[in-house]
Amino acid sequence: MRQTGTWQWRALGTIWSLGLLAACTGSGLGDGQALVDEAATALGGRDRLRQVKSIVMEGGGTNANLGQDLTPEATGQSFTVTDYRRVLSFTANALRSEQTRTPAFPYFQGTAPQKQIMGIDGDIGYNVSPLGVSVRVSETATRQRRIDMFHHPVAAVRAALEPGAELTNIRRDGQERLVDVAASTGVTFTLAIDGTSHLPTRVLSSWYDTNLGDVVLATAFSEYRDVDGVKMPARVVTTTDRWTTADLRFTHIELDGITGDMAAPEDAVRSRPAASVPEPVVDDEELAPGVWLLAGQSHHSVLIELADQLLLVEAPQHEARTLAVIRRGRELRPNKPLTRVVNTHHHFDHSGGIRAAVAEGLAVVTHRGNAAFFEEIVRRPHTANPDSLSRRGRALTLEPVDDAHEIADPTRAVQIFHVAGSPHTSTMLMVYLPREKLLIEADAFTPSAPAPYAANLLENIQRRGLAVDRIVPLHGIVVPFDALQKAVAPAAATD
Repeated sequence: MRQTGTWQWRALGTIWSLGLLAACTGSGLGDGQALVDEAATALGGRDRLRQVKSIVMEGGGTNANLGQDLTPEATGQSFTVTDYRRVLSFTANALRSEQTRTPAFPYFQGTAPQKQIMGIDGDIGYNVSPLGVSVRVSETATRQRRIDMFHHPVAAVRAALEPGAELTNIRRDGQERLVDVAASTGVTFTLAIDGTSHLPTRVLSSWYDTNLGDVVLATAFSEYRDVDGVKMPARVVTTTDRWTTADLRFTHIELDGITGDMAAPEDAVRSRPAASVPEPVVDDEELAPGVWLLAGQSHHSVLIELADQLLLVEAPQHEARTLAVIRRGRELRPNKPLTRVVNTHHHFDHSGGIRAAVAEGLAVVTHRGNAAFFEEIVRRPHTANPDSLSRRGRALTLEPVDDAHEIADPTRAVQIFHVAGSPHTSTMLMVYLPREKLLIEADAFTPSAPAPYAANLLENIQRRGLAVDRIVPLHGIVVPFDALQKAVAPAAATD
């Protein structure tokens, strides 16, 4: 399960600055101002660009399911994007994006189209729900959206033409010439320009991601066409490091047209402070002697006591959540070391705390298909926002699981099984406690939610011959085993 918010903005095909392209400065490439002037001329001329008050782009395409696909490197899952409308207003200093996205793959939130509306008005970022409820987003998300406004060739070149802009580090990358731009607004980005046509090919920015750390976000422009004397790209492709995250084509582009209301909603946005990350809430519930559900908010963990150590199932969301869970687990049994964390699957909302767990000295038990990715996650630099692992510098201890794995002593057995054939992720693990007849799982079955993966979970339980009394979902509440059976029954009746 993935929370909305900042990731939802990325799903709109907008680009947040996450990492400048590293390259060596070249020689004989001229000065930055001349390079930007060439790009301005290719787009329609310096004066014409400065006359543009707004840009309206409409079309559709696809959004990738970054961090949520079948494997860490998979790129096959996507959302079909329709009714895409992106309005950039230079006069109002505002940006608003709307789209409808429909999952083209089995999705835990169902297959219904999802309407998304997000914007920024000056220093205020906001989201509007499908029901019309507006909320103000965090200062971090607002800064990211401000950077995103420059990920368009007209916006980027206009910013580079401003008197206060600093143009440095001119270099080549294949057929492109690149220049770093420090805009007068304080935003920095890299502008890449084609060596033949002189049209902008990409804008790149540096930013930070909880899972990936320092990354490069790039917007690539192609299929230019003339719109009222200005060359405009009809295709925009977004990449996050090596992953393509959006591919959009515009069937309608309009300059200085009807933008609609670009102001942030007054009631729930302007009158309220920027949203902040809530303090993690960890509520412990003893499910059986020595087994606790560490719940609170949307993502849960489970603490399991053995004779001489403690085991944690799941390090979810981000560092703050996982550290709070680890802290509470150690408080429950302060006389025993917490030695391992079992990761159910690689999805970013279920692995966002892995680095924190490693920093706390926990070994990571995960499916072998996640091993290389987690090794990379631990190695990746986090200089933009140093986390606990950056400060401590601990190495990863990995315990990969193929089909089955057991951690046992005379007091308890913890059995870890691969959930074969899961449509959610091919590297899914479930945890079974035979003495307590508890099955711990994430995303495969969430009570009171769509259950597209429930039948697969039931098949795996039956194939293993597991005697389950209760299901412990890492979303939602603990339920008896027959709740899973009842969730599967309607789908089976229609087959």
